[in-house]
Amino acid sequence: MNSQATNAQTQEWQALSRAHHLPPFTDYKLLNEKGARIITRASGVYLWDSEGNKILDGMAGLWCVNVGYGREELVEAATRQMRELPYYNLFFQTAHPPAIALAKAIAEVAPEGMNHVFFTGSGSESNDTVLRMVRHYWAIKGQPQKKVIIGRWNGYHGSTVAGVSLGGMKALHNQGDLPIPGIEHIDQPYWYGEGGDLSPDEFGIKVAEQLERKILEVGEDKVAAFIAEPIQGAGGVIIPPETYWPKIREILSRYDILFIADEVICGFGRTGEWFGSQYYGNAPDLMPIAKGLTSGYIPMGGVVVRDEIVETLNEGGEFYHGFTYSGHPVAAAVALENIRILKEEKIVERVKNETAPYLQQRWQELADHPLVGEARGLGLVGALELVRNKKTRERFTEQGVGMVCREHCFRNGLIMRAVGDTMIISPPLVISKTEIDELIVKARKCLDLTAAAVL
Repeated sequence: MNSQATNAQTQEWQALSRAHHLPPFTDYKLLNEKGARIITRASGVYLWDSEGNKILDGMAGLWCVNVGYGREELVEAATRQMRELPYYNLFFQTAHPPAIALAKAIAEVAPEGMNHVFFTGSGSESNDTVLRMVRHYWAIKGQPQKKVIIGRWNGYHGSTVAGVSLGGMKALHNQGDLPIPGIEHIDQPYWYGEGGDLSPDEFGIKVAEQLERKILEVGEDKVAAFIAEPIQGAGGVIIPPETYWPKIREILSRYDILFIADEVICGFGRTGEWFGSQYYGNAPDLMPIAKGLTSGYIPMGGVVVRDEIVETLNEGGEFYHGFTYSGHPVAAAVALENIRILKEEKIVERVKNETAPYLQQRWQELADHPLVGEARGLGLVGALELVRNKKTRERFTEQGVGMVCREHCFRNGLIMRAVGDTMIISPPLVISKTEIDELIVKARKCLDLTAAAVL
């Protein structure tokens, strides 16, 4: 695969991109020098660029194309709905059948006792909604001072002002004088990077206990909620030690605060359960969702809310919050069809029983590579820690080893994302064992090429 544009059409699109397009999370000067990679079509787990290169999408877009590319059923669902009711809002005491039916369908697969959904347009909007809803909830209960939300360093909850603030990525905080007031953070359960000499179980308990210390430091009377991803995605596929979530549950049971499980990435089958909270046995009060809800075919998000929270909201008068596209009928129709496919094709069960165990078995084979300090994974996510010294976990002092590996991946027909010097994958849930084999072969080749460049 050649990363340089070789045909006139690609060069024209790149020129137009430089002239008019400002893409997200991009160094614009660097991109303008290099030129954008132009993706033109997709099918199953593969993409094709404008140069004709076939690429295995190891990231399912942005963690979202769960049922794979090219599902005509989703196209047809959108088409039917556009002809019948292309748009109407959910403001002013109105509703429409697609949004109502979708809320019911989500409740059927959500954790027990979570039977209501507030719809949004994205995961970021879902986390804005969470902040507003949680503070509104406590105000209704006569405790308006309970406003502080505790998140985790290196957690990711979206890119809006509220989402970035709830998340704990300092590079994002440094742009825009964030976080906003009323947000606190504790350490992440990142054993490989931050566990030191502790065993994973010891570290899991130690880092979980920070939640209780932070609650007591801020004051239980001021803390509204704790927010966390079941598995940190954009932070580098941080999989908590087995002791972590049981200890968090134990702490939460002692205090009158809400638990928000951000399921934007883990939701809709990624862990082999419908939601990551079900995999870990957690019982959240609110769950932001998006991505796999529509398999990325059309933007949509939401917040799944526990019944007891809704009972309080019912007593609070008008909730002054919402979006023009909340519960958009076309998005709702696509999401409904997406959930039907996941159910009828037993995709979640297949992940749990077949493809996830196989991927994790093959993924661990990469741990023997000279560059790989740790290979970790769960369900259909995985991470490789690239290090200079496997025994000491010594990192590369020079920047960009992960980006070197990422570029080799693109040039060799694989999308594998770099988070610093951690390489991560999250392929479509429909990936086959044969395609997993291909992913592993390509990943090892790209590791070899990276090692030749940096070691």
